[in-house]
Amino acid sequence: MYQDIESRREDTREAAVDSVKRLEQTWQLFKELEPKLVVNDEQIFRELKDRFGSPYGFGTYFRGGMGAEAIRELLKELDLNAEADSLRATIKTSKGQKQARAIKRLKVVNAFIKSENKPEWMILEAVPVIPPELRPMVQLDGGRFATSDLNDLYRRVINRNNRLKRLLDLGAPEIIVNNEKRMLQEAVDALFDNGRRGRAVTGPGNRPLKSLSDMLKGKQGRFRQNLLGKRVDYSGRSVIVAGPGMKLHQCGLPKLMALELFKPFIMSRLVERKIVQNIKAAKKYVDQMETEVWDILEEVIAEHPVLLNRAPTLHRLGIQAFEPVLVEGKAIQVHPLVCHAFNADFDGDQMAVHVPLSAEAQAEARVLMLSANNILSPAHGRPLATPTQDMVLGGYYLTYTEQDLSSMEVTDIDPRPKRFASEEEVELALEAGQVKLQQPIEYRRHGELILTTPGRVIFNAEVERSLEGSVDEETLRVSHEYINRTLSKKEMGEVISELVDRYGASVIASVLDTIKALGFKYATLAGITISKNDIVIPPEKEEILARYEERVAEVERQYERGLITESERHESIVNIWTEATDTVADAMENTLHELNPIYMMANSGARGSFKQIRQLAGMRGLMANPKGEIIERPIKANFMEGLSVLEYFISTHGARKGLADTALRTADSGYLTRRLVDVAQDVIIREEDCGTDGFVEMPIFLPEGLNKSLAGRVIASDVFKPLSSGRPGKTKLLDKGEELTPAKLTEFVEAMEEHTEGFAVPVRSVLKCRSEFGVCRACYGTFLATGEMCEIGDAVGIIAAQSIGEPGTQLTMRTFHTGGV
Repeated sequence: MYQDIESRREDTREAAVDSVKRLEQTWQLFKELEPKLVVNDEQIFRELKDRFGSPYGFGTYFRGGMGAEAIRELLKELDLNAEADSLRATIKTSKGQKQARAIKRLKVVNAFIKSENKPEWMILEAVPVIPPELRPMVQLDGGRFATSDLNDLYRRVINRNNRLKRLLDLGAPEIIVNNEKRMLQEAVDALFDNGRRGRAVTGPGNRPLKSLSDMLKGKQGRFRQNLLGKRVDYSGRSVIVAGPGMKLHQCGLPKLMALELFKPFIMSRLVERKIVQNIKAAKKYVDQMETEVWDILEEVIAEHPVLLNRAPTLHRLGIQAFEPVLVEGKAIQVHPLVCHAFNADFDGDQMAVHVPLSAEAQAEARVLMLSANNILSPAHGRPLATPTQDMVLGGYYLTYTEQDLSSMEVTDIDPRPKRFASEEEVELALEAGQVKLQQPIEYRRHGELILTTPGRVIFNAEVERSLEGSVDEETLRVSHEYINRTLSKKEMGEVISELVDRYGASVIASVLDTIKALGFKYATLAGITISKNDIVIPPEKEEILARYEERVAEVERQYERGLITESERHESIVNIWTEATDTVADAMENTLHELNPIYMMANSGARGSFKQIRQLAGMRGLMANPKGEIIERPIKANFMEGLSVLEYFISTHGARKGLADTALRTADSGYLTRRLVDVAQDVIIREEDCGTDGFVEMPIFLPEGLNKSLAGRVIASDVFKPLSSGRPGKTKLLDKGEELTPAKLTEFVEAMEEHTEGFAVPVRSVLKCRSEFGVCRACYGTFLATGEMCEIGDAVGIIAAQSIGEPGTQLTMRTFHTGGV
């Protein structure tokens, strides 16, 4: 009993000490009290309120509260104008971090003043409930219900609110009411953004419930899933195949797909023509595929463009309009030249078809989106629809000749070339076997004899013929230059770019179709094929390798004698083997004959590169390990000889890295495009001219030749021809505000004569634009996709973002295609 009393006394003493300590803390806190002070200890706050904030204690000396109510009281008392004046004074007198914080706060305060919103309105007194369609409840088979997570979150809020109301009506103690208020606050927090504060509210299986924020954010959220992208009614999807017979503005649409897509149009025509009585009968008629249905389908699709889209749509040319042509089978036929813009190939790619329904949508598709009107890239202004692969190979074979005719005279050739007066004569001689396609001949063009080949005559004649419908004969005769060189992919691109500059992009569609047809025809006639005997290993390979092996052995001896460090030894060996790989590659290129099919494919740019041929016929060379360090021992073999087991396993590192990089980087690149679009989407052409004095000086010539970036710019100030001393003369060459077209740029360079060296042209630039929002027409200049001046309203920011993002995604694919080399 004695021990029990002692224990109680000890407990009472400890409680008294604690109580005194708490009173001291409370008194100390009371002395330091100031408005907006936050007290984190709930017990001390209650003590403080009981003693100094209540008529039942020492008197009401302060007001305090918990949760949103207290914050609302503070916001109510806020004088916005006085706060704004105080912040302005702070901004004037302070600097650095403090000033930046004050500026940020002033922005918010000004926004409240301007919008006439009251700060206390930020605290919710009622929670809006979203419509039931957005938080559905569905009955399952067993009579149970599946419900949206939002319903659970709303239920928690309602239950806690009702419980709080009951407690307040009963006059429950403050501690219980405060606890209930805290729980209500947590329920509301979970409804708006579950997991943002504290532990997330979970449902069955410990799964966090999806709150309002989760419904909105991310790729599956309301904005990106439903508002930026919507499901389309009249659309289809199928595998694509090449349609070499199509015109540039056409695509092949499978008959069954077209019947389904254009069903409403067909049905209305059937009723119009009184073939059937009502829509129900028309539907049945179409489903039975009666003969008249196909005739009407042909009529309906005439002049009705459809949109083709290939995912991922990385830039605006990922969706283009085409005129449909009905085809048999179930695959969509795509013109080979538009593949580059879509980044499509025929290894199983799929495309989606969309039907524009309204007259406005059809007109927009025809004028703005038709593939024939989208030949130029919005990123760089050069043609995107340039021939590739078979077409390049056919064009190369057609225009190839063993001798360089441009530097030869007729007398240098033995036997003397035959002479022809017209293209018809050349074609007849070819058919009769009198001349060969690549044999030098003399050809009379506009009264002048040209040393050329039958192939080049055919190529030029076909190109001129395709231009005849759009360009008048006299202009064509004067302006069209005879193309008398072997056309590789690069040369072909240059020819098309020149034609675009000369005649405009709208004329070029027919020329592209002609070049496509010629390319396919002569690639077929050439009969170019690949055999393993075409992979010729240079005979001197062994001797080259032995020579470099000796140099490596010498480096090893120097290292053993301590003359060089480990890192110097490694670097020297890597450099020696890199040089050896290049030497073997050069020897291989010299061994291959110019008409070797593999050499022709690489040299014309049709497929592959000499880097790949080097791996087939030269040596694979040095490889890197998974850390990215170069392995000293090179792969001396090539794929023709076959790799040893060790060489094979060294090769696998690069191949694996190529696959991994492709998967990882593609996602990063897509995210980069999104961020760029996010930043640039407000940059729109807003006005004619901002009137800025600022400009950028651009040189006429760059190390690689004429500065093409000058074309399409607006001149910022008058340009005069310089005198021999370098000072401006009196001859005005360019006017302020003039648009510098490619033709004017050429004229300007010619007029400048020898003074172009180091001369810079003052041009307007978006970097110097003074428009309050977006940019002006004069500072932006030409819209690269059309070659015309930009129009007010053009979304140039989005185009700039896509132009950077699209090649970024393509580049990530490159490691994958080279096998990590």
